[in-house]
Amino acid sequence: MTSPGRQENCSAAEAIMSRRSIRAFLPDPVPCETVRRILEIAGRAPSGSNIQPWQVEVLTGRTLARLKAAITARFDAGDAGEETYQYYPSPWREPYLARRRETGWGLYAALGIARGDDARMRAQHRHNFLFFDAPVGLIFSIDSDLPMGSWLDTGMFLQSIMIAARGFGLDSCPQQAFAAYHQTIRDVTGLPEDRTVICGMALGRADLTDPANRFETRRLSVEDYARFHQ
Repeated sequence: MTSPGRQENCSAAEAIMSRRSIRAFLPDPVPCETVRRILEIAGRAPSGSNIQPWQVEVLTGRTLARLKAAITARFDAGDAGEETYQYYPSPWREPYLARRRETGWGLYAALGIARGDDARMRAQHRHNFLFFDAPVGLIFSIDSDLPMGSWLDTGMFLQSIMIAARGFGLDSCPQQAFAAYHQTIRDVTGLPEDRTVICGMALGRADLTDPANRFETRRLSVEDYARFHQ
């Protein structure tokens, strides 16, 4: 990995293949200019008619600490927040349920969390709201009246951030869990009520000694999801 602020010689394929959802970060600070450059690069993501619907709240230092404290206080009090959009299938069905279970139990196994250990599972879920101790937290939103196309555009922007970050030797984890605590996010950041919080993202350097980061998800083969028509 390079020093902060210096871009690595990293191909697009290498950046995509090395991207993982990191769930434990080092406390090393990330310079503001590095975050700004990553966002500038990601801003080249495509969007319908180039409307660029995304907005990002970049949180560090005391503001990041305030948001973490406010959300974990709600979580610890048993307040699960309120969802403003549906992210997962309801009800769950195959093959998606099996893939979800494989990922969840695989992560818990890496962490040494046994099935039925609800206390440790809850503690791991709580770690989400600490941005997994990353030094930078990002919150993404769009205007609430924008249709599905703008959500697709914002997804491409999110992916572009995660790939651009790899070019700087940084890691990330997109976190939909933050959407349920949108009111707390508004209170801390001043985000207007007419914007929908889509997700958060942790950004920093991976702690490769943490067992959470030894878990790697299994991916489908091309044959599982692609049909070639000639």
